[in-house]
Amino acid sequence: MFGYASVRLGIFATVTRGGNFQKKDFVENGKPCIHYGQMYTHFGVHADKTLTFVDQNVFDKSKIAKQGDIVMAVTSENVEDVCSCTAWLGGDDIAVSGHTAIISHNQNAKYLSYYFHSADFFSKKKKLAHGTKVIEITPSALEDVVINLPCMNEQERIVSILDRFDALCNDLSSGLPAEIEARQKQYEYYRDKLLSFKEAE
Repeated sequence: MFGYASVRLGIFATVTRGGNFQKKDFVENGKPCIHYGQMYTHFGVHADKTLTFVDQNVFDKSKIAKQGDIVMAVTSENVEDVCSCTAWLGGDDIAVSGHTAIISHNQNAKYLSYYFHSADFFSKKKKLAHGTKVIEITPSALEDVVINLPCMNEQERIVSILDRFDALCNDLSSGLPAEIEARQKQYEYYRDKLLSFKEAE
């Protein structure tokens, strides 16, 4: 298959509403969970570890995301942040809080997550968003979003390219932040060298 197919999300994915646990349910050790508020501050395109945990009792009553699912926040204070999402790549099932959508699908999870961060999706979510002080998108409305889906090999190729750009921009050990830090240290070294003079004997 060459090119891509324009497919409605509901054709190849199921979209379910998240659960109802709250921050007060967090415990020191337990079952992994994602709270919708963390989508704006911590999680990026993909994740394999959670920040927080809930006990088994709360977990058993929660909505669950499995490996490969997309976890998306559907409530925010602004249109820019609504639909912030991450592809869950961890091996464990996770509990997901309310104000979220869990998207289960049969495509490349990172490809979908990158798409949900794109300008094309931004223009589509603006039409679905409603509210003034609180912006919301109804999870079921996401099923009507039309997505361009290339074949799986092409999805993997696109993901590989975007992963390299992501690492270049964000990886603290090998990307631009590391380069900037190295240049900063170099600048400080030469600044201190140039501005320190041996006293005349």
